[in-house]
Amino acid sequence: MNSTSVTQNPIVHIFTADERHFKYAEIICKTIEDAAKIRGTGIAKREPEYIKGKMREGKAVIAISEDGTFAGFCYIESWGKEKNYVANSGLIVAPQFRSLGLGKKIKEAAFKLSRKKFPTAKLFGITTSPAVMKINYELGYRPVTFAQLTDDEEFWKGCESCVNFDILKRTNYKHCLCTAMLFDPAEKKAKNKQEKGSVIYEKESSFSL
Repeated sequence: MNSTSVTQNPIVHIFTADERHFKYAEIICKTIEDAAKIRGTGIAKREPEYIKGKMREGKAVIAISEDGTFAGFCYIESWGKEKNYVANSGLIVAPQFRSLGLGKKIKEAAFKLSRKKFPTAKLFGITTSPAVMKINYELGYRPVTFAQLTDDEEFWKGCESCVNFDILKRTNYKHCLCTAMLFDPAEKKAKNKQEKGSVIYEKESSFSL
């Protein structure tokens, strides 16, 4: 396998990102930016140092192929004075690893890591991607209005680099092209009880795509 193609059933590892993965920060940022340009819609732009900060805090998951090629990424952000809102942001899969189901596995890992670190927080996201919406729905997220999301100004500042920010601003942060989705643990008590005896997140997982 090389940087432009994928052999059949490539082996990919998903890790909780840390300092060992700093070398991937620039390609992560470029992959996020390129995807936003191709889609023509919003993904908030991030700088390498910001991504490294998430890795340092243990608030990110990264997918790497058996030969060390970057395959995908997602990070965690917490919002509000009580840190009672959490978002899984920057979900991205490298072009050569797309259409293999990797995005779903990365999102699931980020979701489980978020539930471990912030067990009582509401998980939310805003996205224009139908694929991400589908994954979120399968994880228990449901569509909501923007008013049901965090009112933390720092979160909304992250949208300023999005090409659709003018829409969000003109509607007083009530509407945009993104769909807002929310997972409320208080509404999932029955499911949480069933998960009590299970491992919420493993440090590393490996699988063949």
